[in-house]
Amino acid sequence: MFCQPGPVQRHLPELLYWTETGPMNEIADCIENNVGEVREDVVRLVAGIPVEAKINGYSAAERVLDTREKILSAMVVYGFLSYYDGTVRIPNRELMEKFEQVLANNIMGEVKVIVEQSKEMLSATLDGNEAKVTAILENIHDREIPFLSYGDENSLSCVIILCYLAARDYYNVEREAKSGKGYCDYPFLPKKKGIPAIVLELKTGSSCDEAISQIKERGYLRKVKEQGVRNVPLVGIDYDKKKHHQCRIERMRLPN
Repeated sequence: MFCQPGPVQRHLPELLYWTETGPMNEIADCIENNVGEVREDVVRLVAGIPVEAKINGYSAAERVLDTREKILSAMVVYGFLSYYDGTVRIPNRELMEKFEQVLANNIMGEVKVIVEQSKEMLSATLDGNEAKVTAILENIHDREIPFLSYGDENSLSCVIILCYLAARDYYNVEREAKSGKGYCDYPFLPKKKGIPAIVLELKTGSSCDEAISQIKERGYLRKVKEQGVRNVPLVGIDYDKKKHHQCRIERMRLPN
């Protein structure tokens, strides 16, 4: 498919500001047809993972967006992505929210199904329902989405972010990646008072008990306490190629 961006300059406010009822634009059409695997890039960008790109394949006069590089370049040209040192990323929270909306669009295929489960995932976590959390993770694994390689830390991080996408309505979700260390931490810091914080650790080839122990050893609980939050579910998730997913949730009450 060739995506003709002639009207783009006349409709700049619409470009990438997708809503469920808004008109699809040229770049969205390209994503729908997965030109250059741009859909995969969008998932990684929403997960906070910089995406490598060569930004030299697009100009305002370009008539055809037929490669991944041209599509990402167009997003940079129009300010929807920032570019630095060979990578692109989503530059601010406002645009992040727009990209999050894209993940819930039909153009994202199986990814949309995961996003639709994210409210259920958040509720199960806050309820301490370990079996439900594990079942949702296993369901995602069984879908075998091609670009989510379970041997890759960044792909596992994408799974976690997708599973908990609805949590971003209530939390600032941070990602503390420890590349090569076999774990990744996710503090969920409440945007409003009255709801518990969540601290999640994802491990590979270890145990949920070890994940919970390591959460307690790090500084995230202090950060939570400084925000005045006392109730904190600690979530340990372990992935192993043989065991698949396991989950343990421990409720903690921080002292005053």
